[in-house]
Parts: sequence; C-alpha cells; structure tokens
Amino acid sequence: MFRGKGWFSGNLWKPKNPHSIEHLKYLYHLFSKNQVVTEQNKDLLVETLRSIAEILIWGDQNDSTVFDFFLEKNMLSFFLQIMKQKCGRYVCIQLLQTLNILFLNIRNETSLYYLLSNNHINSIIVHKFDFSDEEVMAYYISFLKTLSLKLNTHTINFFYNEHTNDFPLYTEAIKFFNHSESMVCIAVRTITLNVFKVQDKAMLKFIRDKTAAPYFSNLVWFIGSHVLELDICVRREPEHQSRLPDFVAEHLDHLHYLNDILCLQIDDMNDVLSNHFLNRLLVPLYVYSLTNRGQHSQIEDDRPHISTVVSLFLLSQVFLIISHQPLVRQLANIILNKDMKIFSSKPRDQVMAHGSDTSTEPEFVAPQEALENLLENEMGAKTTIIKESSSVSLDDQTVEATEEVVSRPSSQHFLSECSGNNDTNNKDQKCLE
Repeated sequence: MFRGKGWFSGNLWKPKNPHSIEHLKYLYHLFSKNQVVTEQNKDLLVETLRSIAEILIWGDQNDSTVFDFFLEKNMLSFFLQIMKQKCGRYVCIQLLQTLNILFLNIRNETSLYYLLSNNHINSIIVHKFDFSDEEVMAYYISFLKTLSLKLNTHTINFFYNEHTNDFPLYTEAIKFFNHSESMVCIAVRTITLNVFKVQDKAMLKFIRDKTAAPYFSNLVWFIGSHVLELDICVRREPEHQSRLPDFVAEHLDHLHYLNDILCLQIDDMNDVLSNHFLNRLLVPLYVYSLTNRGQHSQIEDDRPHISTVVSLFLLSQVFLIISHQPLVRQLANIILNKDMKIFSSKPRDQVMAHGSDTSTEPEFVAPQEALENLLENEMGAKTTIIKESSSVSLDDQTVEATEEVVSRPSSQHFLSECSGNNDTNNKDQKCLE
C-alpha cells in the first residue's frame, strides 16, 4: 500500500498542481537525486530549472511558504554546483535564462532579499562563463541588466561590499563596454546608468576612486577609434560608404550616453569624465584636426587626425547633445580663443597612460593596458574574489533566514523605480534635474 505512494522506495510522485509548495518539494527531490550533471539527466535538469522559476514567481505573488522552503533548503546553491561542473552550453543557457526570468518577475521585496542573500548571486556574476558563445554572452549580459534594474538604496548593499571594495555587478559589466555585438554595448551602458543613479555615497566613492579613470580612459579611446573609422569611411568613394549612417548613429549614441552620465550631476565623477572627454578626445582629435597641423609642433607631426569636414560635423553634434555647461564652455573657449600652445609637443612618455593627469597636454593616446587589467591595478592588483558556496549535499543543507535580511528597510517605490528603467536605448535616457 505504501510502496504505491513511493515514500519507502525513495521516490516522489509528481504533484498534479504545478503551482504548489508540494511541486517545489518535488523539484527539490529531483535536484538532490541529480547533483552531478550527465548527458542522461541534462534534459531533466533543464526542465527542473525552468519549473523552479515558474513556481517561485507564482509563490512570490500567492504563497510565501514557497520562498521559505526555497531559502530553508538553500536551493540557489544548486545553481552554483551546476556551474562548477562542465555542464555544457545547453544547461548553462537555461540556468542564466531561469535567473533572468526569475529576477525580472519577482515583485515582493522580501522575496527579492531572500534571493540576494548568502552572496550566491555575486558568485554567479563572477563565474567564468564561456563568453565566446554568443548565446551565453547574450543571456549573461541580460541577467546583469535585469539585476541592475533592481538596484536602489536598499538592495545596493547586496551587490556592493564596502569593507572589501567589491562590486562585481558593475566591474564585470563594464569589461564588455567595447564588445563587438552592439546590443551588449547598449546593455552595458544601461547597467552603468542604473548603477550611477543609486544615491549611495560609499558606492559612488568606490566608482570614483577605483574605476572611473580606467573606465572613462578606455571608453574615450574606444569612441575616438570609432571616429577614425568614421573618417576613413567618409574619405572613400560614395559607393563604398554604405556603413556611414551606422557609424554616425553609433557615435551619436556614444555622445548621448556621455551626456546621460553628466546629467546625473555627480560632481566628482563628472570631473573625471569631463577631463578625459576633453583632454583625450575633443581637443586632441576634434579641435586639433581644425588647425594647420605641423605649424604648432617642433617635431614631425604624426598625431591622429580627421578631415576638417568630419571634425566640424562632430563638434556641432557635441554642442547639440552635451548639456553639461562647464564642459561646453571650456570647449567653446578653447576653440574661440585659438590657443595653439595646448598643442605644443611633449615627449609621449610624459603623458600618463591612464590619461588621468589633468596637468598633461591634451593627447589622443591609448591606455597601455586593457580595462580589465587597469581595474585590477586601480584596486590594488586585487582581483574580485567571491567566496563560492562549498559543494554540500542538498539533503544536509538547512539555511535559516536571518533577521538582518527580512528586517531590511523596504523601498515603497521599488516597483515603480524598476518598471521605469526598462528602456535600453540611451538616447531616451532623461537627465535628472
């Protein structure tokens, strides 16, 4: 009689109602019996991951005991166990998709705190995925963007660790600022803007002191390199200028993005950005291209430059788009006063590789290292280390919800803030007054 119910045979029958805590217990049973990923159980694990997201979203809105059970059994740690194994792209993509769907649809703040507790999400963020796989890259950056939509003054503490100066969500995202896929670049811009909008002094100080110079120096160089490509396209015969509209549109997107950052009115960060934008791009490339090159240098002039027509067009777009008055006034003053002394040549080794020294002459110079290396150097050569959960059998895991998690102050405008940030087009980002 009892064997038919499966209790003594070690099995559980699949509940008829997929939206119930009994169904979640059944999924937990499947997890505990399939902790090692094999070719035989890949399909089962993928379906289980998909069902987990569905039942948690239902429980978020209908039954709080679902999340209680999920937290008690520490089921999110199973995601980490899957990633540590060579599970293959099939399971990996489903895992990222499940996380993305889950965080995108969670509305209850307490449920969100449950998911963000124990640092599992940060461990997933810093996991070394195979980013050469376009689909993995797409789901990963989408996951980071979804997380950034959940940022506010309360949830920021789950992502930024003030004591260790770790902020994986931000530092991992900006590493893809110059990705070959434009949608990835757009997602990175959205993530950074969502981060910058959070009014947390410690976090913003970390960005200013540890990441601003490396990020903005590399970003400005990337934009400048794109401008040189645009100029080459203009110089070609008309029949070979098919990519010109795309080059122009992408450059205007860059200007709108920089303006969005400046409009947030974060003074310390604006100083760093303005310095790099002006002294590492606008003056040494745009303005310099308007001069009689060679007359203002004591040595042979090999500096990068663009055609006068392109320079005038790009400068006009800068004045049309950029609304940060200190930067606009300084650029206009340089152009109208025709002070050529700023172009007097100096040995290149006197120019800071990071482009962070405001005392150096304007020069369009590439950072000596990639952004990832510069970030590590700026942070004291310390790579981001997140303690991942040890591989423990799920049958032995019991995790209690700490009072600290459930008693965190709530944000009454959490939903409205999240829903208002879904647009990934930077040109639609509005300046914060």
